[in-house]
Amino acid sequence: MKLRELVYPIYEARIRRSLQGKPQPKHVAIMADGNRRWAREAGFTDISHGHRRGAHKIAELVSWCAETEVEVVTCYLLSTENLQRAPEELNLLFDIITDVVVQLSQGEPNCQVRLVGHLDLLPVEVAQRMENAAATTRDNTGVIVNVAVGYGGRQEIVDAVQKLIRAEARKGLAADEIADAVTADSISHHLYTKGLPDPDLVIRTSGEQRLSGFLLWQAAYSEIWFTDTYWPAFRKIDFLRALREFSQRSRRFGK
Repeated sequence: MKLRELVYPIYEARIRRSLQGKPQPKHVAIMADGNRRWAREAGFTDISHGHRRGAHKIAELVSWCAETEVEVVTCYLLSTENLQRAPEELNLLFDIITDVVVQLSQGEPNCQVRLVGHLDLLPVEVAQRMENAAATTRDNTGVIVNVAVGYGGRQEIVDAVQKLIRAEARKGLAADEIADAVTADSISHHLYTKGLPDPDLVIRTSGEQRLSGFLLWQAAYSEIWFTDTYWPAFRKIDFLRALREFSQRSRRFGK
């Protein structure tokens, strides 16, 4: 047995003890980045290995969250910009992400899957399969898992404002009255993640240090934790380190 296989359980237990009685996030958002780079650096000529390895990591993450105080996890799997990739890679991503949603809907730990993003930008059969799988989890009581696919942060805000304006217009309100109805709370009520708390912690893997349009509205006061680790290599210990870092920060919410 390798030395690190002996050491890791001890280190994991130590981090868990350090979290006892400390603030923990209720909503964690994940930017699962670095699949392609992981595959190349691991020596694979076929980058699909990175995407598939990263996909399996999603279910692991949900199980890790279920062991903590995390109640909601949002995973950024496919942005609107990603839809500009080569057709071969895009079709691969559609298959893999669909499999992720199906796997989550059929497995443990009893999670409730929600799809956030523009599903109408996806092939009809892909969107339908995802929606059908997610629908079977509607009554589950475990961790809520938001799967962000065909997602763009700016577009989400545009969509929310448009929905709000249309809803107020149907009431027969004048333009000034509609303008008065546009508030931070009313916009939040029309976001893809409506009814859920904003993320307390955003984790981005692969060394990139930007939000890239992810949850622009909701992450206004989120704590952000970056790691150089590529998503396929992300471990439970890395996740616990992020929680430990969160527990040590003083949140001011802009005050």
